[in-house]
Amino acid sequence: MITPQKAIHYERYEFKKWKSFDAETIVESPVSLTVNGKVWLTFMCTPVNLEAMSVGFLFNEGIIESMDEVEDVRVCEHGDNVDVWLNRGVEQPQSWRRTSGCTGGVTAVDALARVDVSFSGDQPRIPPEAIGHLVEMLFESQELYRETGGVHTSALGDGEKIIFVAEDIGRHNTLDKIAGLCLMNDVWPETRILITTGRISSEMLQKAARIQAPILISRTSPSSLSIEMADRYGITLIGYARRDRFNVYSNSQRVGI
Repeated sequence: MITPQKAIHYERYEFKKWKSFDAETIVESPVSLTVNGKVWLTFMCTPVNLEAMSVGFLFNEGIIESMDEVEDVRVCEHGDNVDVWLNRGVEQPQSWRRTSGCTGGVTAVDALARVDVSFSGDQPRIPPEAIGHLVEMLFESQELYRETGGVHTSALGDGEKIIFVAEDIGRHNTLDKIAGLCLMNDVWPETRILITTGRISSEMLQKAARIQAPILISRTSPSSLSIEMADRYGITLIGYARRDRFNVYSNSQRVGI
């Protein structure tokens, strides 16, 4: 089985001297997704929560709606393939669009197509202080990052606590893992707030809409297309979130201002 971190040795040059270090780095590994016996694609990912990532990917792509459609999901002995068996036939998408995911994400969903979800009104409503609190809880949950660095973390919260956390070298994979954890545990909190260390690009916004999270918070920036999509779906999009400051790019009515 592949592990999420790997021992490495490196040399550092500092203050005109060389030093040797032993450490661990995050693993980036190719893991194929096989659906009903047919290989669909290969993820470049960190090999943890692979079952959740696979079913979450199928959910976020609109292939499945619930675990009722999944007969079995299992990681192969060597950890480089996930078999998903559905209880019905399904057509493999004919083409995959390369996304801006930092490890080469793919999707068959048109970024400009409408997701069948729209949020209106000012609920859920959270105070500004809660934004920094959620970001702090996200940082506290970064187990792999503390050990190796070089990994993204996303979390699903309900405004008061963190429900699920997922880490991966690819930011888009973390939201697939979050969706899969919700599906496999049958836990969908009434209030859904996504917090992530990753940049918000169009595929990240699309996955947040699919998860039906009306608030999406990032430690870094959104893209122009993600802001347009957040306006369209009624999602409150927050970027550059820190303990006591943040930017609201769309639907600010949900933040107590």
